[in-house]
Amino acid sequence: KIILQQKYARIVQLFAEKTNCSYEQALGIFYDSKTFELISEGVADTHCMSDEYLVDELLFDTKKKQHVCVPKSTTN
Repeated sequence: KIILQQKYARIVQLFAEKTNCSYEQALGIFYDSKTFELISEGVADTHCMSDEYLVDELLFDTKKKQHVCVPKSTTN
């Protein structure tokens, strides 16, 4: 479970960086995605695929759903 949770964190972080979403938005989008569903259910060993590949799948999934991110703030 811990290794899978770490994979989720890496996917969310990479997705946020690629889309300029906040981590909170990226996390919500990820948990609402078909990509997350496939990974968590172990369908076709999706969890064994690279983080980069899974982020690309997540990007494809979000384009179908037309999710829009508000760019993360540049101030801390």
